[in-house]
Amino acid sequence: MSNLDLARLQFAMTSIYHFLFVPVTIGLAFLTAVLHTVWHRSGRDEYLRLTKFFGTLLVINVAVGVVTGLVQEFQFGMDWSAYSRTVGDVFGAPLAMEGLGAFFLESVFLGLWIFGWNKLSRRVHLLTIWAVAVGAAGSAAFIMAANSWMQHPVGYEINPTTGRPQLNNIWAVMTNPVFLWGYAHVLLAALVTASAVMLAVSAWHLRRKSHPEVFARSAKLALIVLAPAMMFNMFVGSELGVVEGKYQPMKIAAAEAQWTTCQPCSFSIFQIGGGKNDQTPTQIIEIPHLLSLLATNHWNGQVLGLNEVNAQYQQQYGPGDYVPNVFIQYWSMRVMAYSAVLVLLVALWGLWLMWRKRLESARRFLWVAVWAAVLPFVMNTAGWLLTESGRQPWIVQGLMLTKQGVSPSVSATTVAISLIVFFLLYAALAVVAVTLMMRYARKTLPPATADDDARTPDPAPIY
Repeated sequence: MSNLDLARLQFAMTSIYHFLFVPVTIGLAFLTAVLHTVWHRSGRDEYLRLTKFFGTLLVINVAVGVVTGLVQEFQFGMDWSAYSRTVGDVFGAPLAMEGLGAFFLESVFLGLWIFGWNKLSRRVHLLTIWAVAVGAAGSAAFIMAANSWMQHPVGYEINPTTGRPQLNNIWAVMTNPVFLWGYAHVLLAALVTASAVMLAVSAWHLRRKSHPEVFARSAKLALIVLAPAMMFNMFVGSELGVVEGKYQPMKIAAAEAQWTTCQPCSFSIFQIGGGKNDQTPTQIIEIPHLLSLLATNHWNGQVLGLNEVNAQYQQQYGPGDYVPNVFIQYWSMRVMAYSAVLVLLVALWGLWLMWRKRLESARRFLWVAVWAAVLPFVMNTAGWLLTESGRQPWIVQGLMLTKQGVSPSVSATTVAISLIVFFLLYAALAVVAVTLMMRYARKTLPPATADDDARTPDPAPIY
């Protein structure tokens, strides 16, 4: 494998691993803030216990997520120095804002929240956890702004002296339509992921009749957030597909393995074949007009085929193959969509049981809810693959090819060694993270004490 292949593999591995923690952090910060708010307003002990319980899981997840996120920054200089040198004047701005603003806000107020129990006033202490939630969402905003610029570059001009893109309109970057819809998609995915985790933990305790009067409340909160968040996310994801169909038609065509232009276009539930050597796949089940709706918002909308878009790109950018990996695109789209449907069905099932007042005793549902927590992680990973692989062979759409961004002075051997080291470290970190999360998720709730209301030092810190 070349240094380009190895660098791509390494960045894919570290990005996917890091993105396992990002949605949980964003969503769980919000849910913990909601629990803290309910306790602040009601004074009920069960919400205080739930706040500290899920706050512990939040802290563990943040710690691992921060460590894995730092590696991403280093890779821009290590494996992708040509890319960093070329587009750093644009790409670096939102990343700097994330580090100096949002991440600083999140980390500082997380520390205040952890150590501020019974030391800060209740109102100020409540504001700290909401600041954590805002900071986590803000970090995602700036990261997504940078990534969306790679999908649809805006707000820049080419410096006549250096020949490199230079930022001249940060507002255009922050109002990029790919960013606006993509950011909403990420936030809703975070709520879905964290709600599914909260539901799974609560269901595990309810099955074992461990504090059922307490965990029933967190299970209900998770379901109340999960169902509408999943519905809205499916809508936002559909609209994001329309936006990408406008600016990245190759990505949408590859997601359906659509080699020729069609109007109207069907969506295939399953197919055999569809790669470069088989441009007439066997489509097992087709839903008429659905692809037209998803890609254009019109019943008879036209979707350009891969061959047509590739010919346009060759005429615009020069000779080359601009078709991404169709297999990854096609199946990432379907894994993401099918996982979302399953999550929604589980959420609706849970809401029905809650309405029938049978949630705590429905052992079959509780068993399913525990294992359903895996689905959002599968959904998020597939969506990330769909977004990033679909941009290939571009690292910045229309401006820079991926092969042009790799570090010229870093050998394949060097990248291979670092890839192996990262893999081993991440494997060890995964064992630590899973062990800690499972251990604390299964712990018995500590009793609420009168000291909590008296604001004396907390005898049971969450760290």
